Amino acid sequence: MKNRPTRIALELLIVAGVCGSRALLSAETPPPAEGPEPITIERKGGPPKIPDVPRDEVICFALYTVQDGVLKLSAQLYPLEDGESRQVQLELNDEGQWKPIAKAEADETGWLATFRIEDWDHGKDVPYRVTHPGGARFEGLIRKDPIDKDEIVVAAFTGNSNSDRSMRPDIVRNVKALDPDLLFFSGDQSYDHRAHTAAWLLFGRQFGEIIKDRPTITIPDDHDVGQGNLWGEGGKVSHLAGGADGGYIMPADYVNMVQRGQTSHLPDPYDPTPIQQGITVYYTSLNVGGIDFAIVEDRKFKTGPAGLIPQQGPRPDHINDPDYDRASVDVPEARLLGRRQLKFLHDWGRHWQGAEMKAVLSQTIFAGGAHIHGGYKGRLLADLDSNGWPQSGRARALREIRRCFALHIAGDQHLATVIHHGINSWEDAPYSFCVPSIVNYYGRWWWPLEEPLAHDQQNPLPFTGRFYDGLGNKLTMLAYANPTPRNYNAAGFGLVRFAKPTRRITIECWPRHVDVTQPDARQFTGWPVTLGQEDNYARAPLAYLPTLEIVGRESPVVQVIDEYLGEIVYTLRIRGTTWRPKVFKEGVYTIRVGEGEAVKVLRGIESIGADEKKVLTVEL
Repeated sequence: MKNRPTRIALELLIVAGVCGSRALLSAETPPPAEGPEPITIERKGGPPKIPDVPRDEVICFALYTVQDGVLKLSAQLYPLEDGESRQVQLELNDEGQWKPIAKAEADETGWLATFRIEDWDHGKDVPYRVTHPGGARFEGLIRKDPIDKDEIVVAAFTGNSNSDRSMRPDIVRNVKALDPDLLFFSGDQSYDHRAHTAAWLLFGRQFGEIIKDRPTITIPDDHDVGQGNLWGEGGKVSHLAGGADGGYIMPADYVNMVQRGQTSHLPDPYDPTPIQQGITVYYTSLNVGGIDFAIVEDRKFKTGPAGLIPQQGPRPDHINDPDYDRASVDVPEARLLGRRQLKFLHDWGRHWQGAEMKAVLSQTIFAGGAHIHGGYKGRLLADLDSNGWPQSGRARALREIRRCFALHIAGDQHLATVIHHGINSWEDAPYSFCVPSIVNYYGRWWWPLEEPLAHDQQNPLPFTGRFYDGLGNKLTMLAYANPTPRNYNAAGFGLVRFAKPTRRITIECWPRHVDVTQPDARQFTGWPVTLGQEDNYARAPLAYLPTLEIVGRESPVVQVIDEYLGEIVYTLRIRGTTWRPKVFKEGVYTIRVGEGEAVKVLRGIESIGADEKKVLTVEL
């Protein structure tokens, strides 16, 4: 295989990479020859400080979303002093005049004020401002729903490490130039485990300029809620320092404060029932311009490995015993998303009102996507913090995601990857895009020692193709961005373009400190990656149903149901008026065509072979 490094070269690269990752944290380190400018670090280590701002600047930033005619907006304030009003006001600009629309009280735990406005007109841009009686003003724009745009663009981020507390002017400049319709911060917005409010205010100063004018999804991950790794296990109390026994290390009030700050502006939860300790949930969905996003909490219900499976490495979640049995750790008591979220994904996947394409947003990907972690001197065979474990829970999650042909976008891993997942066979499940960290002080590498089972010779990256991860999960690696001293540990951000007319998805991965407006701006090697919507369920068919010819409706929703199993096979908004459904076993099926009041149900439809020609005309 071309460009394949030797084992010795691998060890040398690990040493150089680890040393490089540490060196890049120093503001005094000169840049590589012909490389980017060095990163300036404002402060490393120690808790962040809340600045003493003038009293007419006590509103730091605001976040908002609009779903089903409901505007939800949260305003983050700096701590208010004794005697200062806790009340803030939301005002809208109507033909040049500011008019108050709602008032809210800032709570004294996280200094957050929240607004909920129903019957929102999402068909026009509306300037807004949040005001405080002390003179503070914070202005932004609530954008109209971009339903008329052919391409919906999402910018995605993860890992805002406290190793660099400086501002993010390069990211802000690039995001403004790219002008995405939605921002997604997948977690670890704060790395200050005991000082979320201070870190969250810093996050607002870093990104508030781009957040204020477009819908933004922020979801907390492990570092946000005060722990290095998180297996929430339904909200129990963790008793181990690393949390590997499952549950939360920090008190429930602290966890809820974090979640309130980061998720109060999201659409209402699918099922708001709290988990143990009264910890709240936020999993929900948001439609932007016809792209329907499910927002999932993949840490909250996941089982901890300690006390569940034998420890086979230096800590309960790290396996480095070369003789370990992969199947032995996939125990029936282990959970991943949990029944509640699987039910949510199933329900969300079959409803397509106002949706042309779907995507799932969560903290991390459903695979072990890295072999080398940080300064670790050996190879980590399996990481139970990844969503590659438990394997059965991973398979259940991927089956629900592929059932609606959704792309998965996540972060957490520090290492940017594009993976085509497999459950029973290669590439029979969705694609995932793990975005790079904003600041990547803890480098990870995709560096398999085995040869791939299949490799695209046109791919410029050597370690691409079909592999098993350390837990035996099938994955096809299409692109990865390993850290090097020249690329600032592969820090950056992701961009996903959903082209509605063609149903094509383009995945971009941009390094830090690259000016995207320059003609010579280049993404990480291996990007962009382009796929079709239906590639997210590329399972090979064993039979087909008759070709559907739809009359009276363009691009309707089609749902295929296995009558013997009583299960939805998949649901999809097709493109155009002609489509041939594939199925994965010979049998009898129900086909539902249309949505709302215009639905035609065809029962008892027998599967046919690939070479058989049969047409069903469906009038809506």
